[in-house]
Amino acid sequence: MSTLTKLRGPARVVVRQHRNTLRTAGLLAVAGAVVLIGFALWASHLIDGFEAAPCEASGVSGAACDRRIVDFNGSMSLYSSVLTGAGLTLVVLPAVVSAFVAGPLIARELESGTHRMAWTQSVTPARWLAAKLAVPTVLLVAGVTVLSAVLAWARKWTATGFQSFWYEVPVFGATVPVVIGYTLLGVTVGTLTGLLVPRTVAAMSVAVLVTGTVAGTLGTLRSSLWPTRTSVSTEGPDSTLGSWVVDAGHVTGGGGRLPFDVCPPQVDQGVKDRCIAAHDITGTFIDYHPASHHWPLQLVETGILLVLAALAVTLAFRVLRRRTG
Repeated sequence: MSTLTKLRGPARVVVRQHRNTLRTAGLLAVAGAVVLIGFALWASHLIDGFEAAPCEASGVSGAACDRRIVDFNGSMSLYSSVLTGAGLTLVVLPAVVSAFVAGPLIARELESGTHRMAWTQSVTPARWLAAKLAVPTVLLVAGVTVLSAVLAWARKWTATGFQSFWYEVPVFGATVPVVIGYTLLGVTVGTLTGLLVPRTVAAMSVAVLVTGTVAGTLGTLRSSLWPTRTSVSTEGPDSTLGSWVVDAGHVTGGGGRLPFDVCPPQVDQGVKDRCIAAHDITGTFIDYHPASHHWPLQLVETGILLVLAALAVTLAFRVLRRRTG
């Protein structure tokens, strides 16, 4: 009998036990995708109409033209807020997933003792846990992949002045493959936490804390996961439009670095010139990630998440073996 066949029975039990939650989650995912598609089509219609009219964003004269520009900008701002909200939802989803897996899916059964019934009906503890992992993993990975794809498509229908940059949290964190990596982390951390803390509310709290801490830590370290490029100029900061600027400041004759506020630009020019001479400032530097670093950063962060998820799964099965002798 194949492993897949062995998991079908326990998996069906998991689906039946949590069918209302799964149904609600599925309806919310479908509703979210429909809303994004609807907003994207609406935004596309507004942009086409605005660009086809003789009144351009640079403005001519007339109150009617000004009113039209204000209305268009307001609509695009609303659309941009919707896209940002959708991206942030995908970013925080792994913490919600972790709480659900840790509490209702794992800890509640251990707390109430209902897991013993499954273990006495020809279902081994390992198969029981594998089913608990498999069901949310398959459904969630499919769901976030579709939502991420719809969100990426919807972002294409944004006016230029309202587009988000690739390195912003609602964009980067909601892009495949990173969003899948965080989802897997949420499932596995929730599973391990539910086994270690067999109390529903406590397990949910710990799972959210751990998942959030890992996400926050990786978010802080994200810019250092791939080597930055450095631009040095003697004529002021170079243009890095579309790039993620990590650090910037002054460069001295000896190759040292100083922050920009050492010689603030708003002071008297003579004072500024003396400050520059006193610190031997010869130019400026910018450390940045160009847009081409998007996918390397995505893959490195996803790799770290997969390693952490695999570690959590391994520890979960070890904890289960110790619990069951």
